[in-house]
Amino acid sequence: MLNIAANLEQINEEIFKASNKANRSSAAVNLLAVSKTKSFLLVEQAYQAGQRNFGENYIQEAVEKIQQLAHLPDICWHFIGPIQSNKTRLIAEYVSWVHSVDRIKTARRLNEQRAPNITPLNVCLQVNISGEHSKSGALLEDLPELAEYINSCDNLCLRGLMAIGAKTDDNDITRNSFKQMQTLFNQLQHQYPSVDTLSMGMSGDLAVAIECGSTMVRVGSAIFGSRN
Repeated sequence: MLNIAANLEQINEEIFKASNKANRSSAAVNLLAVSKTKSFLLVEQAYQAGQRNFGENYIQEAVEKIQQLAHLPDICWHFIGPIQSNKTRLIAEYVSWVHSVDRIKTARRLNEQRAPNITPLNVCLQVNISGEHSKSGALLEDLPELAEYINSCDNLCLRGLMAIGAKTDDNDITRNSFKQMQTLFNQLQHQYPSVDTLSMGMSGDLAVAIECGSTMVRVGSAIFGSRN
């Protein structure tokens, strides 16, 4: 039987151990529970066990859960999936964070569609650390212009960077790409005081990500069980 509280405890213990090994405080690393394809009842179980940040890949699915769990105080919703132009209004309206902005066109729509009377939408720029044009994320040469544009938007708040590690069992390959992200993050922090989030690392590469400065790790199946 699925024990979400025990799973969360185990993941938080992994974060604690990895942080200690990297000479970092585990308090500096937030856990984002990826709840895509999981019912709102499982999300509520995780909330009752102390989890507050939840990540969704599909905005229409996210909206249903957000509405069903609107009674929970201080629950925080993050959109982490690819952004379709016709879905930006829902993202702008319903979530507190978006991790996957990779072009000015998307940022412009989110800024225009975020209501000015609510808190600005927290934005992480998704970076294509492999440099492959077929993959999601901004290319390195496009990051400065994108960051500057988002920083100028009234209804957006530039918070940091997000990356998805390469599908490899070679920790050295993963470490090299995450170190590159850490360098980019440090550069961005020097330019923009609002930047405080480096979103990288999942179940398989969590420890390497924390070693390389990640402040937010994204974990799904290890908490909620395998996907439906």
